[in-house]
Amino acid sequence: MNPHTQAKRKFLLWVSIAGVVGLGLGMIIGRFGFCDDTEKNSVPGIPDAIVQDGDPEVTAEIINQINSENIRRYLQELSENPHLAGTDADYKQAKELQEFWTSAGLDEAFITPYDILLSYPETQNESMMNQIFVYNSSDQEVWKSALYEPILDPSENKSNVVPPFNAYSAPGDVSSTDLVYVNYGRVEDYRWLAQNTSINITGKIVLARYGKIFRGDKAHQAYLHGAKGIIIYSDPADYAVDGETSQVYPRDWWLPESGTQRGTILLGSGDPLTPGYPATEHAYRLNESEAGLPKIPSHPIGYGVAKTLIGYMDGVEVPNSWKGALNVTYRYGGPLKDPYKSVRIRISTKNEKRTTYNVFGVIQGRVEPDRYVLLGNHRDAWVFGAIDPSSGTAVMKEVSRVMGNMVKTGKWRPRRTIIFCSWGAEEYGLIGSTEWIEQYVKNLASRAVAYLNVDIAVQGNYSLRSLGTPLLNSVIYDSTKKIPNPDDQDTVKKTVYDKWLVSFPNTEKTLPRIADMGSGSDYAPFIKRVGLPCLDIRYTYNSNKYKLSSYPLYHSKYETFKVVDEIMDRGFKRHRAVGQAWGEIARSLADSLLIPFRVQDYAQKLEELVKQLDSDFGTLMRKNGIQFDLLYNVSSLFTKETDAFQKFVDSVDKRDPFAIRKINDQLMQLERAFIDPQGLPGRPLARHVLFAESSVNTYAGSSFPGLADGMFEIESSPDEASRWEIVKKHFTVILYTIESAASTLRDVHKFMPL
Repeated sequence: MNPHTQAKRKFLLWVSIAGVVGLGLGMIIGRFGFCDDTEKNSVPGIPDAIVQDGDPEVTAEIINQINSENIRRYLQELSENPHLAGTDADYKQAKELQEFWTSAGLDEAFITPYDILLSYPETQNESMMNQIFVYNSSDQEVWKSALYEPILDPSENKSNVVPPFNAYSAPGDVSSTDLVYVNYGRVEDYRWLAQNTSINITGKIVLARYGKIFRGDKAHQAYLHGAKGIIIYSDPADYAVDGETSQVYPRDWWLPESGTQRGTILLGSGDPLTPGYPATEHAYRLNESEAGLPKIPSHPIGYGVAKTLIGYMDGVEVPNSWKGALNVTYRYGGPLKDPYKSVRIRISTKNEKRTTYNVFGVIQGRVEPDRYVLLGNHRDAWVFGAIDPSSGTAVMKEVSRVMGNMVKTGKWRPRRTIIFCSWGAEEYGLIGSTEWIEQYVKNLASRAVAYLNVDIAVQGNYSLRSLGTPLLNSVIYDSTKKIPNPDDQDTVKKTVYDKWLVSFPNTEKTLPRIADMGSGSDYAPFIKRVGLPCLDIRYTYNSNKYKLSSYPLYHSKYETFKVVDEIMDRGFKRHRAVGQAWGEIARSLADSLLIPFRVQDYAQKLEELVKQLDSDFGTLMRKNGIQFDLLYNVSSLFTKETDAFQKFVDSVDKRDPFAIRKINDQLMQLERAFIDPQGLPGRPLARHVLFAESSVNTYAGSSFPGLADGMFEIESSPDEASRWEIVKKHFTVILYTIESAASTLRDVHKFMPL
């Protein structure tokens, strides 16, 4: 090729390149030089649907379509018959719910079974059924408890009503010449007995009243103090405050004297034979002797039976703080009054391997199908369960019907996937939810946005109440401001939020109170195993006026549809309000372009926890060589990082899907960052260093639970030195974890400080 021709070709090539570059520059100038500000810094070619925020009209549609009469009808069907976990009735409800979700327009509906260890009392042979007896000095039987609660209303006259029992109680036939009253059966109650009386619990049967702490902790404390058996009763001071004879069920919601609270006494959550792993067909199972099951017989009774038993007791009268509301003299007890000789507990409860069923209904997300917003409620009940849990199940059905219909008719599909979860065997120890989490923990840890629990929709008609982790605070507040107050008589407080703020304000009286979460429902394993933001909402009674241990008919056979329909929520307006709030919270999390978590709320909560820990134990910890101010330092660092992160969020280009995805991933991972894979000291399956249940009261939430466990009565411990070493080590784990959590909020390229 001659030089002239080669030079010409090179010239033409450079002209072509210059033309292409010029055209590209022209397109860029044309796009970014003359478009409005909303499109600057966007990624070219991204469809509007990818960066579209939630449609506010969907909120109104969900709120308006929730129907009270539908909820009433669902509840009547759900509570018509007993549906104890592991029974045919339990499976029947699971199948019906699956069919409902299929017909309602959800994309998928399926059942997941687990083979687990459950517990049931003898019901066929009366001579073997659970019962309490009293004998005289001639060893003649002078009294025995009834096998069943009497029928007080025709609505209870159904088959398959399980007699009162404590699930997983050790079987046995034990007798004692002594019956000792231990108040609520707490650690401090046994300490009072030891310091103020000469009573020795060893080898005795104890009588405790329900309330203050989880019943399983009562049974465990009785065992630790040497008791050979425990009887637990519901005192009217805790369950029938206004309950005179004419005011109890079936005339009112107060517990009658025969009402008896069933319930599990298993400590921990999940199938006891497969701890940490799902109870699938190929799972390795422990022997029952290895499973940490309760060690002594336990039996629940009503306050009518308790009054009789207390009447047989002798000994010194208890202080006023130990007295209930029975018209009887409360005594510490000891040897029974003459001529009575002994009390006997016969327990034939047996553990059985059975199958429980979780049911799931799925609405697939249109943009981010790999991000899950979970709504959950358990399905099993001790008897009819019209309050616990079927009020929640009925509301969940209605929320899913409304959302499913909107999907089916093409009106709406959420940005992220919504999964409705119906758990099995919650009452036995959060088993269905725990097994599912154990099976899918890796998926949930990387993909789940939040878990929204409604165990009970309505346990009173006064106001909403909420438990929750701090990332959800703002979405709870914003959502409840949109829900009309269901109390027609209150024309001043227009919204659910308004009534909630007046009823249960926070300490500063600036916001409604959102309480910490213990382990009282299916949210617990999501927090402590996965590190997932969680909430639990319900309508409740006026706890400022009524200092109850729970709603009065809790876990009794008298928890019927009639008491909900005719006494607690006529017209089902409060059920509707809970459904409206639940639906809007879910919609906000599933549909908002940016997940509506406010990280400063987490920082504020952490600061509160640090101050509370300092108030409770700070002086003692400093005295023993712990540099407590380091905790203030890392808390302050965390606050600074949340402020910086929020500034970045406020300035982000919302038309850049990659920037949005990055922020949402950081928001989702924040709660996970407080998970310690080694778990809390002595509790390897409780892994959240900030939130878990108390080790002495499973129902109650405990801030910095590992430290609280270690510091509990540490100075009176026979092994104080080793306890301090555990506390010191866990203190450093907390410091590291908070610093690590703060690092997740930094720019993803600069998570390591210079």
